[in-house]
Amino acid sequence: MTAYDRVLLKLSGEVFGGGEVGLDLDVINTLAAEIAEVAKGGVQIAIVVGGGNFFRGAELQQRGMERARADYMGMLGTVMNCLALQDLIEKHGVETRVQTAITMGQVAEPYIPRRAIRHMEKGRVVIFGAGAGMPFFSTDTVAAQRALETRCEVILMGKQGVDGVFDSDPKTNPGAVQFDRLTYDEYLARDLKVADATGIAMARDNRMDMVFFNLSTPGNIVRAVRGDKIGTLVSSSA
Repeated sequence: MTAYDRVLLKLSGEVFGGGEVGLDLDVINTLAAEIAEVAKGGVQIAIVVGGGNFFRGAELQQRGMERARADYMGMLGTVMNCLALQDLIEKHGVETRVQTAITMGQVAEPYIPRRAIRHMEKGRVVIFGAGAGMPFFSTDTVAAQRALETRCEVILMGKQGVDGVFDSDPKTNPGAVQFDRLTYDEYLARDLKVADATGIAMARDNRMDMVFFNLSTPGNIVRAVRGDKIGTLVSSSA
């Protein structure tokens, strides 16, 4: 039994590398197996992937690179993650389609929302790459936009090694306290940094719930789709 019929799953780029630069195929295969299990259960899945295991535009900018060019490099990194995830999900017996915001006709379809919805209706997992196709937009913001345009019911924000939303960074503050539930207004007022504020505001304005959870815990994708109480729920109302 699942809580949702159609979900948008956001996968942080860091998890694709197991916390390192590059790809950890064992980690990706674990994610792929869970995604395939959910899809075989009848839940329609769209996925937005980050590219932090390859490039982060903001970090490259700090090293002196022009920001727009750095962001485009980051977008290309997300496509590499998309193709790796596509390959491994299909090895688990589920059809997929990759759609990208930058045209790459030999490896992916262009991003077309109605086509993405049709793929999901046919039981295919749709993986969105290349971010928004424009610099200065995070993949968290893209996750909110894609979820709204493809009529998903919830955004499941999977993070590398972080159980949910905390009042401070748990990696630097051992006493950080995790929230079970927050409103979007509380999230923004506290200036929390787990997701980009633009994406949070977009979800708030359209009353789209987000669930933040730890991708590093086996089975958490299945639990999140099932509606189990894991991580932190961020919603428009208390």
